[in-house]
Order: sequence, then structure tokens, then C-alpha cells
Amino acid sequence: MPAEPAPSLWTVLREWGRIGCLGFGGPPTHIAMLRTLCVDRRSWLSDREFQDAVAACNLLPGPASTQLAIFCAWRLRGSRGALVGGFAFIVPGLIAILALAAVFLTGTPAGWVRGAGAGAGAAVAAVAAHAGAGLVPPSWQRAERTGRAWWVGYLVVGAAAAALLGPWLVLVLLACGLAQLARHRTRSVAAVLPVGMVGAVGGAGVLASVAWVAIKVGALSYGGGFVIIPLMQNDAVNHYHWLTGGQFLSAVALGQITPGPVVQTVAVVGYAAAGLGGGLLASVVAFAPSFLFVLFGARRFDRLRANPSARAFLDGAGPAAIGAIFGSAIPLVMALTRPWQYAVLAGAALLLFALRRSVVTTLLVAAGVGVALALFGVVMPH
Repeated sequence: MPAEPAPSLWTVLREWGRIGCLGFGGPPTHIAMLRTLCVDRRSWLSDREFQDAVAACNLLPGPASTQLAIFCAWRLRGSRGALVGGFAFIVPGLIAILALAAVFLTGTPAGWVRGAGAGAGAAVAAVAAHAGAGLVPPSWQRAERTGRAWWVGYLVVGAAAAALLGPWLVLVLLACGLAQLARHRTRSVAAVLPVGMVGAVGGAGVLASVAWVAIKVGALSYGGGFVIIPLMQNDAVNHYHWLTGGQFLSAVALGQITPGPVVQTVAVVGYAAAGLGGGLLASVVAFAPSFLFVLFGARRFDRLRANPSARAFLDGAGPAAIGAIFGSAIPLVMALTRPWQYAVLAGAALLLFALRRSVVTTLLVAAGVGVALALFGVVMPH
């Protein structure tokens, strides 16, 4: 099938905006929709080009599906296309999640609203475990070149770090990547540069703190998605006290049931800290690295994917990130405060793993249970 001419910026705005509005379900859905659009339906990219782009984006820190959306738009219309496509992909979900944050976090929410948040939040740990399980098979297949024993070791270390270390998780992920680099007797300056950034921001005000949390989410987390949860949970709940444990669970659930990137959860954290301005700042800072990686590095993506040092680093950081996703379920379970929430968690696990229902469906069912219990007068978490 011959390739179609490069689309106009208006077409990029329309098509990427459609994915941003309808992309419920996280990265797998986004990748599938981008492939359908760019490869199957319009033939703007070849299958090999698209697969190479997916592989290159997975080598970068931050939200891989967002970077893929920006890259595909860049590949078609250059820097302007990357900016238009990236914003069109991100903004619909951002509007939705900030609107929901206003409902859940402003003043004293109605009882049924609190019930919806508590019910959906109770299911989040099961969603995290489900997300990690979905990443295991392809990573395990690639582990043949890593060494299966090392793969298991990185997985366990990542899980333990997410469960126990919270804010230091990013250092553990980087250390696992560097350990794999050392095994291959290679050096990578780029891989260690982010370490020097950790701890660089002190108590310079609420907005500076919001920006620091967001930059860790957008530039220092390998694997995206649930890898960011321990990073945000410690900062938002334990350190800055912007959210209670229950509110944080609701924030994670909102990031799952809204369209677009899951990393939008950071906008709820920013909203809790500093209102609408904080939510917008958190989103801008978290997604800025993705735009910068593509705008200044897209021409080198082919070399990045073929670079043995980059591949070796991901062979260590990748399994550790999967382990971190599993480990993130532990503090999420510990944040539950009502006995009925554990029953909802068990039901969510049944829906996801045994009945194979989607994440969005599972969270909506859990939210519905919470609403029903609230209307019957069952005590909700504070």
C-alpha cells in the first residue's frame, strides 16, 4: 500500500486530539491507536519505522507512549508537528483530570463522591499488579541476553525499592541500569547525568516543590505509568502532606479512568498543592522532557536503538522498573483504611486477572460499589 502524503498540521491536530480524547486504557491503547492511524490506515509510517520508534521511546525515561505520539507527529511534520500533536494528545486528558480533581479535592465533597474515590482507589493496587504482569512476558524473552538470574535480581531489587525506599526509587533504577552496563564493560555518561539532579531542589516554595516532583516523574522514571507512583506517593502524602493516603489513591484512579497519558496523575498532585496553577505547572514540567527528547534527539533515535550501551542500560533498568510496578502495590494496599476496601480490592483482582476485564471497567465498577456503600451510610475513609 503506497504511503500517503504528509498530513497538514490541522490533520495532526484532529487525529492526535482524537487519540487524546478516546485513549482510555493507558500505553497499550495509545500504541495500538497510533499504529492503526500511522501504519495501517494512512501508511504514513512503515511497520519497521513504527516498531523502531516504539523501541527507541522505551529506551528513554518518562512516559513512553507520550514520547511515541510526539515522535510520530515529528516524523510527519517536523518540530511544529511534534508540538501540535503532543499538545493535542495531552490536553484532553489534562482538562478531564483537572475537572475531576476539582470535584474530589475542593472543599468537602459529597458523600457519594467520596465513596466513588474510595471505591476506585481500593482497586488501584490490583491495577498496578495487572500492569506489571502485562510487562513481564516480553521483558522475560529479552532476558536471554541479560541473563535470567540477573533479570530476576533486578526485578526483586526494583520491587523492594518501590515498597521500602519511595523517593530513592529512581536511584535504584539507575543503579540497576548501570550495573548491567558494568557487566558489559561499557560506559554511558548520559545514563548517570540524572543522578546529579536528585536533591537539587530544596524548600523554595510550594510551586518549586511541585515542579521538583513533576520533573522526577517526567525525566527520571524508567517505565512510566505505575513506576511513578512510589515517587509521587512519598512526596505528596508523607513529605509535603498535600494529599491524604485516601486522596492519593483517588488521584491514581483518576489517572487511570481519564483518557490520555497515565502520567496525568501528577496534575492532581499539583492541584492539591497549589490549585489550578499547580496542576498546570505539574503537567507542563512533567511532559516537557518528552518534548525535548524528541525535538532535540529524534534524529538520533535510530542510533540510540542500536547503541549497545543504551540497550544494556535498559536491560538492567527495565526489569527493575517492572519490579517497581509490582512493589508499588504494597504502599497502595497499606493506604487502605476500611475493611470493605479490601473486599473491593479482591473483587478488582478477580475482574482483572480471572475475568480479564479492562482497567477502566474495573475501576468504574469499584467506584460504583463505593458510591452504593456511601449511600447506604457505610463509613468512608477520611
